[in-house]
Amino acid sequence: MASHQSPTHRPGVSRRVWLASALAVSLAAAGVAGVQVSRAATIDPSAPVSKLAATTCADRTYSAMTTAQRVGQLFMGGVTPSAPDSKRIALMHQYHVGSVFLAGRSKAGTAATKTVVNGLQAKADTVAGHRVGLLVSTDQEGGQVQVLSGPGFSTIPSALTQGTWTTTKLRGESAVWAKQLKSAGVNLNLAPVADVVPASLGTANPPIGKFNREFGHTAAVVAPHSDAFLEGSLQSGVLATLKHFPGLGYVRGNTDTTAGVVDSVTTSTSSSITPFKSGIQAGAPFVMISSATYSKIDAKNRAAFSSTVIQTLLRKNLGFKGVVISDDLGNAVAVKAVAPGDRAVKFLSAGGDVVLTVEPNLIPAMTKAVQSRMTTSSTFRTQVSQSVHRILNAKQKAGLLTCS
Repeated sequence: MASHQSPTHRPGVSRRVWLASALAVSLAAAGVAGVQVSRAATIDPSAPVSKLAATTCADRTYSAMTTAQRVGQLFMGGVTPSAPDSKRIALMHQYHVGSVFLAGRSKAGTAATKTVVNGLQAKADTVAGHRVGLLVSTDQEGGQVQVLSGPGFSTIPSALTQGTWTTTKLRGESAVWAKQLKSAGVNLNLAPVADVVPASLGTANPPIGKFNREFGHTAAVVAPHSDAFLEGSLQSGVLATLKHFPGLGYVRGNTDTTAGVVDSVTTSTSSSITPFKSGIQAGAPFVMISSATYSKIDAKNRAAFSSTVIQTLLRKNLGFKGVVISDDLGNAVAVKAVAPGDRAVKFLSAGGDVVLTVEPNLIPAMTKAVQSRMTTSSTFRTQVSQSVHRILNAKQKAGLLTCS
């Protein structure tokens, strides 16, 4: 090894220690969450330099995975908790799918839901002797968007009602609702809605306002209430998701049911971005990306396929280091014109991490397209690696991954 010192190599710090610190910093800069820069946490001076990268549980798990297992972690498929489809579940198991979304409506209650979830978790992959548990998500916002109800679940009021409460009350209630989810085996809520619907639009906003899914009509109301909902959820050990970045409050079409939905109002500095910024600072582990097009941010690409939205605005400008999940890329009319495999590749290439498809039967085509792109693009392979690391780190936080 050459004897010259790097300008940043401080006297008294061994070269191995300096290299490890630099490595940790570079991994963190690349968006690999969970990398500790602390010398005590990451550095064993006696370890070979080549092994210093494999310092986290996520690193060790990733290294032991097959390509198919890694790609499977990038997907979340829909399961109907009231009537689980064994064929779809078998398909997701075959493709090593790492996350499930409880879709539809179930009035079965917490105990019955937990039985369904336990059956799903029993099929989760084991890697290097350790179970890599499933992220199990649902839409438990309140009002007209509450997937799970019945014995053990509260009837949650709409977000518009929640927004009239004090943030202290909302934080406390959210913690209770999250405890109920946890008792049902759900570890990820696809909530809170951080979208701002202006009062002038109100119920004429099809995806949010029509269903009273917003906490209020200004960022000043939405941000603290969205934060309170998020904090209550995290307090009870359920991961939460800010959605639908960069906001669906100004659109006049619902991306689930309408093609060509365009927001011609929102800019990268609009006040409606504030609730997302605030939620990220409050520790949001997940952010969901809208499938609308934002003509003043990136007129050429839907947000879910836009590196400007995901890499520049969300990650660089707002500093988000967590997991980026898509809105539904399975049944949503907004993406019907794009081939299923291309939907997955475009989202991941733009900087996304978890492809949500309510229709699991699209997963074979999607995974095939992802693996195909991995063989031809080193940039894409790096993005996949970073995404899987983020997902594994989130699973570790949720107690779904341990490396003893």
